[in-house]
Formats: sequence, C-alpha cells, structure tokens
Amino acid sequence: MLKAVPIDELKPGMYVNQVLEQSGALKMRSKGIVKTQKVIDTLRTRGIQRVEIDTEKSKGLVEDIAPAPESVAPDTVTQPQEKPINRESLNEANDLYFDAVNIQNGFLKSLKRGAAKDLKPVEELSQSLIESVFDNKDALSCLTLIKDADSYLLEHSINCSIIMGMFTQFLGYDRDIIDQASLGALLMDVGMSSLPEEVRNNTGEFSHADWEVMKTHVEIGIDLVEQCGDISDLALSIIAQHHERQDGSGYPRGLAGDDVSELARIAAIVDAYDAMTSNRPHKESITPTQALKRLTSIDNLDQNLVTQFIQCVGVHPVGSLVRLKSGKLAIVSQRGKRDALSPVVMSFYSVTSNHYNEIKRIDLSQYDDEIVSGVRPEDFKLNLSKFFQEVFISQAPN
Repeated sequence: MLKAVPIDELKPGMYVNQVLEQSGALKMRSKGIVKTQKVIDTLRTRGIQRVEIDTEKSKGLVEDIAPAPESVAPDTVTQPQEKPINRESLNEANDLYFDAVNIQNGFLKSLKRGAAKDLKPVEELSQSLIESVFDNKDALSCLTLIKDADSYLLEHSINCSIIMGMFTQFLGYDRDIIDQASLGALLMDVGMSSLPEEVRNNTGEFSHADWEVMKTHVEIGIDLVEQCGDISDLALSIIAQHHERQDGSGYPRGLAGDDVSELARIAAIVDAYDAMTSNRPHKESITPTQALKRLTSIDNLDQNLVTQFIQCVGVHPVGSLVRLKSGKLAIVSQRGKRDALSPVVMSFYSVTSNHYNEIKRIDLSQYDDEIVSGVRPEDFKLNLSKFFQEVFISQAPN
C-alpha cells in the first residue's frame, strides 16, 4: 500500500518509493528503506518535503536497525567510495588537468580571433573532467588548489568545472545535468578574455566605469558561446546568471529570488570559492578554510547551499596546504572518514628547519598530531606548483 508522508513524519524503517514534493532539485536514483535518522535529516536539508512510502515493504518504526556506515539509501546522494590518492591517480589527474589547460587556452584564443565555431572540444573536455571526478575526485580536486598565478583565467574556468561536478554529484543531480552544469561552469567566464587588458588585470580599485565594463563579460560570454553552435539552456543559464544574486544585487539583470536558478546559485558559490583561493591581479589568495568561512558571511549567496558546499569539500579540502602541530607542512590528500578535523595528509616540509622532507602519508586520526591552521604557499616562499609537478607526484605512494 502506497502512502504520502511529510518529511517530518518519515521514520527509520520506512520504504521510500519516490519524492512527491520538494523545494530543491535533488534527484533520487533509487528506492529503499530509510536506515538512519541522518538520512532523513539530509533529505530535509536538501528540500525534500513529502515522500511516498510503501507500507508493505516498510519495517515499521524499527529503532534497532543497525545504521549502515555513511548509508544514504534511499537518498541517492550516495557518493562513490573514495579512492586513496597515489602516484598513478595523481599522474592521471595531472595529465588531464594540463590537457584541459591547453584545450581551454586554444578555445579562448579562437574566440578572441573569431575563429571558434564549434563547442565540441570543450564539451568533450568537460565530460573528461566529470569522468575523472566520478572515478577519483580527490586526485583531481587536489589539482584545483595547486595554483599558478600566471594562468588564473584558464585555471579558474577548469577549477570551476571540476568543483561544479563534485558539488552537483554530492547534491544528487543525475549525470546529464552534472555534465551540462559543468560545461556551463567551464564557459561562464569566457567573456572575460574579450575585455580590455587594463580592466581584466587591474591591480587597484575599480572605478565605476571599469566596473561597468567588467560586468559586460557575462553578456559577451553568452554571445560568444551562442555563436559556436548549440548549447543547452541549462548551461547557458549558468553563464547568464552566475553573477545574479537572490536579493537582486547581482548583474547583469538584477534577478531576485527563484528567478535565479539553483544551478546558477551553485555556480556563484563555486566561482567565489575558487576566486578567493587564487592569487588574482587585484587581490591575494586566502586559504581554503578561510574561504569557506567567508562564504558563510556573504548574505547574497544561498546559505543553505553554502552549508552543503562545506559538507561536500570538507573543513580542510583535499589539496589544501596545512600546518601541523609537529611543525610540518602537509597537503590534505583524503577527507577524514570519522572526523572531519583529522584527514589523511601527506607531509613534505619542516617549518622548524625550513627544508623539504621525505614525503610521508599520515592519517591524523591515528597519529598524535593535528592541523593547527591552513596556510598559503607564499607564507613560506614555496613554489607549490613547481614542487608538486617535479617532486610531489613522483614521491607519492604507489
């Protein structure tokens, strides 16, 4: 027998057949018995309001069902099992990332000279990035935080595509939407390449006139992309709306409330996060942990989505540089399974002696050490990008 149940009346042991009413866009990919209260809480925070249960398949209000670790059935935000970062996965991710930089660079150059007439190369690039996100997101997300200040515009677009893929996967969107959203994120700043260099690389305060020019990159980007052939309305809406804000303070149209699509609100968070963790001409980077904290103070971002974004990337995101109590610097390589504050890290540098050490994998949940703070490579005069390419990958565990 099928019965409609409000989310507040859903209990562990009930068999969920489908979602009947929701305020978000979470996609359920399977049916099943709700095994824990955590599942119900997750569904509620993601906008599920009413579900259909099958009373014949339900086990009633079973209080003693053993909670499955990280079980989220029927909430099919089920995440693939995380694979440890190793030399092979880092090499594969590194090769893909640099191929992405070259493909995106060629596409932007073609746009500037009016020769780009086909979106196929960037569509294939976006799909390759998403395949890698599904296969081993930690290895690829690590690359998004190894920054090269001279390649900001290129790397920012690729990073946004990767992070968009990670976040929409976490939120439970189906694969087709994830692909389209990641393509939109990859292309959302293409109009920047057509702005005057003195505006794009301005190192001081923006004048009113410069700011008005800067805001035109959205509509320029839409025009450029539409000239290249067919693109989905979903991807196009991300390009068009990623600077719109729910309170109407965004641009270019000053949209407000539900007129700003959820995927555009997600793109706004992704865009802000990667920008804050990058060195830009007019502003120095901050650490990923600081960036996450700052996101929570930006009122015109969707704070419900910000909360879920922090859950997605973790308190200390994979790829971030951290200082340990023992005086070592390390790169976070895997989220903590039991404790978000105790991830797996790879230490490589001694702060006390100011020199590189042998790279060592440390599971902080099993060692008498802990993260003191996130740090910026510049704080220790580290060329993290060069070190990562030339040393870190080759010494990573097999």
